[in-house]
Amino acid sequence: MTAQTSLACPRDKTPLTMGTEHGIEVDGCPQCGGAWFEDEELEALDSTVAADHYRSGMIDYAKRESDLNCPVCGKRMRAFNYRAYNLELDACTDEHGFWLDAGEAAHVREIMNERVRGLDRAGAAQDAWDRAKRGQRSGLMDQLRNLFRR
Repeated sequence: MTAQTSLACPRDKTPLTMGTEHGIEVDGCPQCGGAWFEDEELEALDSTVAADHYRSGMIDYAKRESDLNCPVCGKRMRAFNYRAYNLELDACTDEHGFWLDAGEAAHVREIMNERVRGLDRAGAAQDAWDRAKRGQRSGLMDQLRNLFRR
C-alpha cells in the first residue's frame, strides 16, 4: 500500500483511490480502471495463483521506455513484456511499483495459471521419460542376464 495519498493516474491524471484487485489493496483509477501495484503487491497478485517455485525467474522482457510517468516520483517508467508474454506492463525504474491498465491484473493471473500448467506438464513429461528409461534399462538387464544363463 502506498504511503502517499495524492497519487494520480499516469494515464488520465485522475486521483487514485484505495481499492481491491483480486483481494489485494491497491491504488486504483476510478476513471480508467487501471491500478498501481507496489512490488510486494504484484508478487501478491502472482501468489494468488502460483506457489513460490512457479514464480521464480525474470518477469521483464523486451524493455523499452514507457509513455507513462511514475505516479510516485514522476519519472518516465519502463514498459516491458511480462514474463515474455504478450502483456505489456509499466514499471518505475526506481522500483516504486507497476502500473497495470484495466484488465491486466486478470491477464497476469491467466499467465501465471498457464505457467503453472506448463511447468507441471514439463515435470510430468520428465517423470514419464525417467520411468520409461528405467523400464528399458531393467528390460535390457533382464535380457543380458537371460543370455548368460543359457
